[in-house]
Amino acid sequence: MTPVRVLVTGGAGYIGSVATAMLLDAGHEVVVVDNLEVGHRAAVDGRASLRTGDLRDRDFVFRLLQDVRPDAVLHFAAYALVGESMRRPHAYFENNVAGTINLAGAMLRADVGRVVFSSSCATYGEPPAVPITEEMPQEPTNPYGESKRMCEKVLAWCGRTGGARTVSLRYFNASGATERYGEDHDPETHLIPIVIEAALGRREYVEVFGEDYDTPDGTCVRDYIHIVDLARAHMLALESRESGAFNLGTGAGYSVRQVIEAARRVTGREIPARTAARRPGDPARLVAAGDRARRILKWEPKRSDLDTILGSAWEWRRAHPDGYGDGTGGSRISP
Repeated sequence: MTPVRVLVTGGAGYIGSVATAMLLDAGHEVVVVDNLEVGHRAAVDGRASLRTGDLRDRDFVFRLLQDVRPDAVLHFAAYALVGESMRRPHAYFENNVAGTINLAGAMLRADVGRVVFSSSCATYGEPPAVPITEEMPQEPTNPYGESKRMCEKVLAWCGRTGGARTVSLRYFNASGATERYGEDHDPETHLIPIVIEAALGRREYVEVFGEDYDTPDGTCVRDYIHIVDLARAHMLALESRESGAFNLGTGAGYSVRQVIEAARRVTGREIPARTAARRPGDPARLVAAGDRARRILKWEPKRSDLDTILGSAWEWRRAHPDGYGDGTGGSRISP
């Protein structure tokens, strides 16, 4: 692919940081925009240009797009915690949806021809069958999933009427790390980094939220994807001439208890676990049918077996015991 200028929103975040580095390695010019509320300045590759600002600020976004004039946008910026979205739905619609509306309007004005959107399997809610195909109804069970579904529609309609190619990548569970970039959230709510923290003795035990789901061992089942595989899917989507939605998953699901057992094996550490009440909005099973991404984008997950994911997360956290430790990425939504 001929090198292009790419605007990466949320490029100081977990997945955006890896995608930024991959774009740069491929010879593209990258401008990152992030408000550093949950992202980390230290996670931005030094070869990229960082603009600090918020997509909720319409004037800022319009000025940014006029200044940068990107050829394409990778849109990662969002709040992404299911439980928090159940407590603060207004914040998720304001940040995720209003921010995307501002971005879409600025892209139309700047005549940006391509956008790849970081969507989520949470748009499906409790699916009628597993594995989940892109044709299944999108009926979210939490405001986070609803906000992602709304963003997909905004971008698709703007692309359809404005002539841009729009791709929505519906992730299943992003996980793992590279040597340089890993998962560092405050608070941390994702299972794999929580399990790693427990293995390191930084957490007393792992809470298992519910053991009475309709799954083989009663705990939730999820499809885990390594962040390198996710970032590579963005590269392929950027190069493709296709529009539409694609699931990114392996088609293999692991329960919470299976993840904990695998982490004990990979780390060689005891990892205590305690059962807690279910979390509101958590579906029992989310496992992808990824045939469309394989067929059209030519995407294959290469690093997404559970041991590789856990091993990479374990090595990154041991090398970075305090995460990025840069004083950014720690604030949360104000009351």
